[in-house]
Amino acid sequence: MDKNYILQMENITKEFPGVKALESVQLKVRKGTVHALMGENGAGKSTLMKIIIGMYTPDEGRIIFDGEELVLKGINDALDKGISMIHQELSPIPAMTVAENIFLGREPTYGKSGIVNNKELYKITQELLNSLEINLNPKMKMSELSIANTQMVEIAKAISFNSKLVIMDEPTSAITDKEVAQLFKMIRSLKKKDVGIIYITHKMSELYEIADDISVFRDGTYVGSESAQNLENEKLIKMMVGRELTQIFNKPTPKIGEVALSVKNLTKNKYFKDVSFEVRKGEIVGFAGLMGSGRTEILETIFGLRTPENGELYIHGKKVNIKNSRDAVKNNLGFLTEDRKLTGLFLPLSVKENMITVNIDSYMSLGLLNDKKIINDCNKQKQQLLIKTPNIEEIVGNLSGGNQQKVLLARWLLKNPDILFLDEPTRGIDVGAKSEFYNLIFELASQGKAVIVVSSEMSEILGLCDRIMVMHEGEIAGELSRKEATQEKIMHYATGQEKKEEEKMLQTTTV
Repeated sequence: MDKNYILQMENITKEFPGVKALESVQLKVRKGTVHALMGENGAGKSTLMKIIIGMYTPDEGRIIFDGEELVLKGINDALDKGISMIHQELSPIPAMTVAENIFLGREPTYGKSGIVNNKELYKITQELLNSLEINLNPKMKMSELSIANTQMVEIAKAISFNSKLVIMDEPTSAITDKEVAQLFKMIRSLKKKDVGIIYITHKMSELYEIADDISVFRDGTYVGSESAQNLENEKLIKMMVGRELTQIFNKPTPKIGEVALSVKNLTKNKYFKDVSFEVRKGEIVGFAGLMGSGRTEILETIFGLRTPENGELYIHGKKVNIKNSRDAVKNNLGFLTEDRKLTGLFLPLSVKENMITVNIDSYMSLGLLNDKKIINDCNKQKQQLLIKTPNIEEIVGNLSGGNQQKVLLARWLLKNPDILFLDEPTRGIDVGAKSEFYNLIFELASQGKAVIVVSSEMSEILGLCDRIMVMHEGEIAGELSRKEATQEKIMHYATGQEKKEEEKMLQTTTV
């Protein structure tokens, strides 16, 4: 046993019916370091983490934690021993406050009475949030928070346990660059306290900024480990996918046609105002901007999920009135939501049932479902999207996050809409699958579909889009062509610099 390691896992094997999730894998995490765990969706990363926190018991192997052999009875046992986790899939209790979510089951009480001391609860929560520089009111209901702020609460909760090992599964998937910088500051503070951190991410750019060591898994097996400074990006990708990815964005020359969607003066109070833009057939238009700038809310309003105060919509030149999502689907709109768990998938249902849910009418004949056609179409999607699942009857909640995202896309591919909204389409998807996903988006555009993409990944916006609309505080601050768009120009508009310069110029002219 090496005392430099907070965690040592040896020959860990875990099997589920029809799937060998892990086979004789290993992992060693040094104290006071960030150990990145990399691999494609279905590589076994999440399964291994669930073993570490006591959700699963390994079939074989042993775990040494802080110098002692570890056998866990459950999640609470892991927390008691000093292991906490930030989960990729957020699961807050919406009706409870921020404070109640963070300290659930650990609330301060009045002596032995068991009655919660709310004043003290909000006090210690505020102190925790202040120490982490998270600007939130502890008394706010979780239902009032954006996904980004919900993610920050989840981070605060994991850190509040004062653990010796913190597992972070896709902690930056729903937060902005500013919040990522804030998280990295927290991580560096934890490292100084000798806390070990296991970090799972699909964002290659942030990996080299924060990781000390990297381990790679593929198809449930251990590939290898290296220090981050000695592992080049190209070699890492090859270790992950078993092949070289020479070009992630292989964008063909677009064949742009007539206007498919026209939005005029769309307004939704508190979110955005006077938004006007057009998207043509065969065109991919991106919406960039900081969290809270109104990007997602625009798509939700067009799709009928929110009611606008003002504005007009035209599809193929015809004015339409979309009151709800059913109207949107009837008008050949599709919407890949950013939160697959909360607003996308029916987690207790099968892969097959999730795929056909918006297109079920097309499989009806004389009041009966055509099972043969359903099975054939769903299996085609499974193969085309490389969805890792034993079969299409598998419960979708059992799949990895990235494979769940593919099921959600398969739903809309089966529906075959003319206009497709993609909100954070590759959230939680590995680099290999991203390349396949991007090629699919390019293929959809080449078929004449109009595609709108909202993404917080700058490389994704720049690599995918023909035009980019940049949002700032609910307004379109700027529009950039693919040729002129750069990260600097996007951030210039997204942070309101253009507006400030215009105001300054106006003041100078007035004087």
